[in-house]
Amino acid sequence: MNLSLEVLGKRADGYHDLVTILQAVDLSDRLTLEAATTIELKTTEELKTTGEELPADQENLVWQAALLLRDTAGIDRGARITLDKRIPVAAGLGGGSSDAAAALWGLNHLWGLRWSAERLSELGVRLGMDVPFFLLGGRALATGRGELLEPLPSARGFALVLANPRVPVSTRQVYSRVPPTLRGDGSRTRALITALATGNSSRVAGGLYNNLEPVVEPLCPAVRSIKRALLDAGALGAVMSGSGPTVFGLARSYDHARQIRNRVSRGSWSCWAVRTLSGPAIRIMR
Repeated sequence: MNLSLEVLGKRADGYHDLVTILQAVDLSDRLTLEAATTIELKTTEELKTTGEELPADQENLVWQAALLLRDTAGIDRGARITLDKRIPVAAGLGGGSSDAAAALWGLNHLWGLRWSAERLSELGVRLGMDVPFFLLGGRALATGRGELLEPLPSARGFALVLANPRVPVSTRQVYSRVPPTLRGDGSRTRALITALATGNSSRVAGGLYNNLEPVVEPLCPAVRSIKRALLDAGALGAVMSGSGPTVFGLARSYDHARQIRNRVSRGSWSCWAVRTLSGPAIRIMR
């Protein structure tokens, strides 16, 4: 997820230059890998979103990651993969990218490749700009198209409340609607890095920022409603994550986050109380 996101402008290659603070949290999907002769993918989905199906074929980033790693390594191996999806699809939380990163990491072990994290990251950027971050975890400053990472201290953790309206928003559609006048300068992100270093929740809350919010709100008006609901329920600050439409609020503590979650939970929204992670975003359980 993104604690801060500034679109700096459009590049000649069609992408946008960004500066963003990426943060891993303890909301996660589960990927089960078993040896097989071919690549097979089965998916289950805890949260259904309107108008967005979770693919279980070549459209899924997990499948693409498996094929890319196998072909690049030049091996004839397979895997039976089960993806238990808990992170909502097209939500601005990097769920697909985290799954792709987990597939690369897990298959690297299953197939005995022993590739380094750096080598996997070079492969991961071909699947998505934030895939390398999930191979790193913790907190990081991302620049360029989002693929250039600088780790940030993350020992001081925070509790957050995530709220998703169960309406998917396409990242591609959002960036296609970014007007030429939308140009950040990175100052808001630099200020938030300073606030994070203090560990002061109020200062951090005041620095949360995403200049894509005005682009996404016409596509999904619930973003504004969720943000207001989180603040009214006691969040110290609230902002949209990534290209949306998930909005998160910063709480004083995990107990406070659970209280806020209970206040804003409603039938049309899905809400979670989460903690930030200072370590790896991927955990291997044997």
